[in-house]
Amino acid sequence: MDEIQRPGALYQQVAAAIREAITSGEFPPGAPLPSEAQLISRYEVSRPTVRNAVAALRSEGLIEVIHGKGSFVRDTASPAVTLDRSVTLNSSGHFTTHPGSTWDPEQEPTTYRTKTIATTSALLQLPEGEPLFGCDRLLTNPATGTRLLHTALIPFSTAQDTPLADAPDTEPSAIYEVLTKSGHKLWWSETVRARMPLPDERTSLQLPDATPVIHTLRITHGTKDAPLILEELRTSGDRAQLSYRITADSRDASSAPSAPDSPRHEIPRLDKYSRCGDG
Repeated sequence: MDEIQRPGALYQQVAAAIREAITSGEFPPGAPLPSEAQLISRYEVSRPTVRNAVAALRSEGLIEVIHGKGSFVRDTASPAVTLDRSVTLNSSGHFTTHPGSTWDPEQEPTTYRTKTIATTSALLQLPEGEPLFGCDRLLTNPATGTRLLHTALIPFSTAQDTPLADAPDTEPSAIYEVLTKSGHKLWWSETVRARMPLPDERTSLQLPDATPVIHTLRITHGTKDAPLILEELRTSGDRAQLSYRITADSRDASSAPSAPDSPRHEIPRLDKYSRCGDG
């Protein structure tokens, strides 16, 4: 029996004691938490107190509940998947994105028509209400089970007179080739943030309790730095990490953007158009 002699509500004291047992290694990552009866006996408290303590630890992300099996200590080891966010162009004019691992489609891409709202209109530098093609993809990494949601938003003005008008579900790397063939010199900016998931994201990504999502927004810029498409990626904050190649920008970061002389493929740029940890 562990004596509880701490300030605060009794369930908070029990939660603190269990937390110490987790951080000390007594309850290692992946191990089942003792049963309610065992915790009640160990700390000499009531069942509601134990349940409130476990609920508090779940909200902190230290414990996850697997239905039909019980409560387990969350594994806080290094993320299982690394997403390489670089873009390259080979001598044949083909673009390649490097996710860093294999991703299989969980279902067929969903295409639809939508319009810009306040956030997307600002990112795409278009008035609100401008028509867009949308394409949603749900992908799974077969090695780890990690899921990823990818959304591409293509303005009608970008797709006009290109194959994208008839095939908005084109893969991103192929979209880049279409835009290049249309005369654009491309570069990319990307922002990254962590946030708590919306209910539909939590369901689609199969996220455990108290797990944030990594949310990236990538803009493909063309000639005269005009935004051409917007891509959104969402995945598990405790299962995945992002990797970038960062290169020095030859122009003065304080100057106004200008059209590059040749395609740029490294992201993020070290200027005001690229931010990490933007919340």
